[in-house]
Amino acid sequence: MHTGLSRPLLSCKGSFEELEYMECRGSSCGADQKGASAPLPAGWRCSRPDEGHKDHADDTETGWEQTRALVSTSKAERTRKSSVNGCRPRGAHIQHPKKADVALQRSGPIHQSPGSLSPARRQNKEKEIKETKTTINFVTFPLSQSTPEQQLLKPSEWSYCDYFWADKKDPQGATTVSGFEVLLQKQLKGKQMQKEMAEFIRERIKIEEEYAKNLSKLSQIPLAAQEEGTLGEAWAQLKKSLADEADVHLKFSSKLHSEVEKPLLVFRGDNFKKDMKKYDHHIADLRKQLVSRYAAVEKARKALADRQKDLEVKTQQLEIKLSNKTEEDIKKARRKSTQAGDDLMRCVDLYNQAQSKWFEEMVTTSLELERLEVERVEMIQQHLCQYTTLRRETDMFNQSTLEPVDQLLQSVDPAKDRELWVREHKTGDLRPVDMDI
Repeated sequence: MHTGLSRPLLSCKGSFEELEYMECRGSSCGADQKGASAPLPAGWRCSRPDEGHKDHADDTETGWEQTRALVSTSKAERTRKSSVNGCRPRGAHIQHPKKADVALQRSGPIHQSPGSLSPARRQNKEKEIKETKTTINFVTFPLSQSTPEQQLLKPSEWSYCDYFWADKKDPQGATTVSGFEVLLQKQLKGKQMQKEMAEFIRERIKIEEEYAKNLSKLSQIPLAAQEEGTLGEAWAQLKKSLADEADVHLKFSSKLHSEVEKPLLVFRGDNFKKDMKKYDHHIADLRKQLVSRYAAVEKARKALADRQKDLEVKTQQLEIKLSNKTEEDIKKARRKSTQAGDDLMRCVDLYNQAQSKWFEEMVTTSLELERLEVERVEMIQQHLCQYTTLRRETDMFNQSTLEPVDQLLQSVDPAKDRELWVREHKTGDLRPVDMDI
């Protein structure tokens, strides 16, 4: 098929080495002075445009499909290559496949401009991409059945940064909640739990204070104060122990306030919620940018499809002579199609950059939230351990107040008590006798 171009175009399917070989034959398309044509690589054929130049074209491709994918080789480069092969360039304009210079984030594949692909190849490429990747809520994920299992960032640690990339449905409604919002809710819930624990300790303090007050009051009641002897001493010590125990509980409540309740209240004050909001806004802004980039990709994809369709229609009309469209119109349509492909590549690259930035910030911030959660749990653990220590000390002090009572109770001796009482209350030790007659 004659493309009508002023200079030859070579299909991408021919390798650069094949082009050099053909060039070194010394004549266009390898034709000798007698007009006989040398054999061409499979899939190639010769045609002679009106300008007298030979045009190598692939029967399965249209000329516009190579205009973007091929780039001119400089004269100096061709001279250097020809001198290496022992032949001189014949001055014809040689083109070789262009090396793509766009590398996507996180070792993405090298892309060729979609505008330079044929419709069939472009559809196959899009189908291949769709089969290996899927976009959910504007975030692109690999399909598990088409890709190997991803290595965790922190294997065997169950880290936040490995398990909160996807969104989930909000149990309170039909909306979705991002994984990062779930982590933030965990932090805010932890803050609330910490506050409620402090309130619990405060209630415990109130009970201790009230108990100490009642013990002290009870120790002052003069009931059974007239009990005498060893039993009376034990009873008096028991009443005194109540006052001592009341003092122990007052000290316990005071330490609970200073060493448990207060630290739970002051740990991460009001600024903590502000910090969480900053994290939330930062990640949300990156997510919004990702949504915007995705919309730009979809718009560019539609524009490319429209340009491709327009080019196909014009090319078909020209081939079957149904239109007076000139070759210049075809070239213009080709340029627009290629430009649309470049625009799509640019939009995809910007989207990938935005997703990469979001990815990096998600990892960094989730690890920080993980650290904060560990710090909170360890802080609470430390002060609850202090609570149990103080409680044991209280029991120990209470036990010490009861030890004298136990000792005196063990010393209670009814015989001794009787002796003591007799000695104190006796009126005489002479017994009466019978009267004589």
